[in-house]
Amino acid sequence: MASQDGIEQLPKLPAATDSHPAESFDDEKAGHDSGKLEKHLSSNSSIASGKAEPDGKAVYDYDDEVQYVNGEPVITTGRDVSRYLVDTRDDHDPAVTFRSLVIGTVFAGLGAALCQIYLFKPVQVTVSTVFLLLLIYSVGVAWAKYFPRAEWVKDTRFARLGPVLHFINPGEFRIKEHVIASLVASTASYGSSAVSNFAVQRLYYETNVEATTAILATFSTACFGYGLVGLLRPLTVYPAEMVYWANLPTVSIFQALHFDTASNKKRMKVFWTAFTGMFVWEVFPSYIFPLLNGINIVCLATQHVPSAAQDVITNLFGGTDGNEGLGFLSLSLDWQYITSSFMSFPLIQQANSWIGYVVCYVAIMGIYYSNVWNSKAFPMLSTSLYSQNGSRYDQAAVFGSTFQLNDTALEIVGLPALTGSNAWSNLCQNLGIGGLIAHTIFFWGPYVWDSFKQAREKTQPDPHWQVINKNYEEVPWYWYMALLALSFFAGLIVIFKGQTTLPWYAYIISLLLGAFITPFSTLLYARMGNGVATNQLMKMVAGAINPGRPVANLYFSMWSHDVVSTSINLAGDLKIGQYTKIPPRQMFLTQVWGTILGAAVNYVVMVSVVDAQREILLDPRGTNIWSGQYPQSLNSAAVTWSLAKQLYGPHGPYIWIPLGLLFGMVPTFLQWLIARKWPSIMGIRTDSIILPIIYQYAQWMSAGTNSAVISTIIVGLVSQLWLRRYHPGWYKKYNFILGGALDGGAQVMIFILSFAVFGASGTPRPFPAWWGNPAQGNVDYCNGNGALD
Repeated sequence: MASQDGIEQLPKLPAATDSHPAESFDDEKAGHDSGKLEKHLSSNSSIASGKAEPDGKAVYDYDDEVQYVNGEPVITTGRDVSRYLVDTRDDHDPAVTFRSLVIGTVFAGLGAALCQIYLFKPVQVTVSTVFLLLLIYSVGVAWAKYFPRAEWVKDTRFARLGPVLHFINPGEFRIKEHVIASLVASTASYGSSAVSNFAVQRLYYETNVEATTAILATFSTACFGYGLVGLLRPLTVYPAEMVYWANLPTVSIFQALHFDTASNKKRMKVFWTAFTGMFVWEVFPSYIFPLLNGINIVCLATQHVPSAAQDVITNLFGGTDGNEGLGFLSLSLDWQYITSSFMSFPLIQQANSWIGYVVCYVAIMGIYYSNVWNSKAFPMLSTSLYSQNGSRYDQAAVFGSTFQLNDTALEIVGLPALTGSNAWSNLCQNLGIGGLIAHTIFFWGPYVWDSFKQAREKTQPDPHWQVINKNYEEVPWYWYMALLALSFFAGLIVIFKGQTTLPWYAYIISLLLGAFITPFSTLLYARMGNGVATNQLMKMVAGAINPGRPVANLYFSMWSHDVVSTSINLAGDLKIGQYTKIPPRQMFLTQVWGTILGAAVNYVVMVSVVDAQREILLDPRGTNIWSGQYPQSLNSAAVTWSLAKQLYGPHGPYIWIPLGLLFGMVPTFLQWLIARKWPSIMGIRTDSIILPIIYQYAQWMSAGTNSAVISTIIVGLVSQLWLRRYHPGWYKKYNFILGGALDGGAQVMIFILSFAVFGASGTPRPFPAWWGNPAQGNVDYCNGNGALD
């Protein structure tokens, strides 16, 4: 699948004219058709009361705007999450201790290493915070139990060592220490665009970036984003609607591990059972029996059809190997690619993504077989650059050792070409950016104003923010301004002393562009669980400012895009801190340390993997274990946008791609006009259609492994439709715990396998071939397009 970048649904429009609230994708009232909907007479009769309604009837509290099933609230909005799902308890226990920092630092190395490994996988998967927090919990509990404690030497001749021992081991490993250690580790595991750029230079430009450049560039990109998100906290962190849904399993597990109640003991039993089961299971689809990653009946039944038909079948139904096909109707049983994200994303987000999937299947097949952009001269799916004859593009001849365009060489070699799927992906990303800006302005504009007003007047109603505001000192705004200044000057040193070829004025423009886009992207991510890839906009502007300089374009997009991606990740961590009552000033120090540490580990692991798997990473297809699609796409975009005039200008073959930015805004504006007049059409709220999400998923299968799409839809329906709406009690207690356990078990096993048998440390050790792990061809037996050659 293509690389990626809730919640009250959207700001409320005027009420529907009928007697019931307007419905959306995920808010159809249970029992509406069967007459089981009853008015809840008292808003006090909530989950806390333990009262259940007779006969399992669905009840709607009109005063409280909460639907109840069997006495349990159905979690729908960000307000519901703050009130019913996350405990407001604060034990005032210490957060930053010697123990939490040491454990966090050690596991930051593990998280950062895993993150970098996944950037060279066929599917980019984020490192699960659950995986890290579980290991940290085990070590923290062991530390508290077995390290010497001050009580051990009390009233003895070693009593003078008491303060030292208390410093090393302050006693019980409690929730805030656990959160701090986990956030140091998870912050480090977010990855660094700077390190990805160094990988591209190492692979495609034969440049080994100097250590000074690497250190200063990673500090600059990461900490500038953090400084910015600190200034945007009133908008992107404080309000209840800013949920960061994918973080809810993490918060749930923190509270289950440390808030000792009878129900939590049951939750932990479910957790460890699921974790162990997935840990054992994951070795089968990922190593012993990889066919389980994409079982497709069509592929299995058509192995002996003519080669022309086999090619079409592979393009549509194949999807287990990197860039094999669209994976239509494939069923994946490999949790590392399914993930718990779809157990967290609100149904409104998933419903919009399904529309995007349908568009993606139709568009990519249509583009390829109608030969748009000369698509049939190249593979259907690939992020590599090609010559017009279908061979790999010789960019070294065109840009030479100076990394600047040689017009004479360009005339000889010719312009590079994108695959049809890659061009479509770039177009959709620009559509998504335009739609995102328009959607935020037209639909969420009033919310933005209210959020800053509430922050200024200290009237933010979120109960978790109120606890933090009452008990702890906030981080002064000038701390974040100082971090912005330090980051800016670190980047400026890189510009003048490093191997970037980026002019100083372009560097400043890149930071301003990233700062402009950040609030839009973060709002969508916080409300819907994932966002829109904005790096295409960065590359488009880079190409206009730095024509003929691909390496300069890499660094321009690195600074501008990293501001966005880092802000989103760190804002999500700040929300975890708000939910778990971490003092804001301690959060600040924690995140800065984790960010810097992670960048250093990312760099070391990148060098190891690139040197060990160089040829596979340069191959346009890769394997089902290693893939260079991410660095390939970075390089392709840098090269093509450096030729913006020739490729994207008025007479270029890809003129529609930059125009997508404008075309993405227009439909959203029209939708807003329609929503003002008709808030609800055929029972669906007009503002439930979120076009930027549809655009993002309309290119989702344009690269990588695509066999998990149907499985993610099934997981989303079971979790967000069936469990959330019809079994809200079970959902509230176990949904996020279960998702976190499955993620943790799968990622622990993948980490072990990566170094033990997949070759991350050098020589791979493949499992012996058998019918579930074929020696030749694609794993799912869709063997068109010369897979058996």
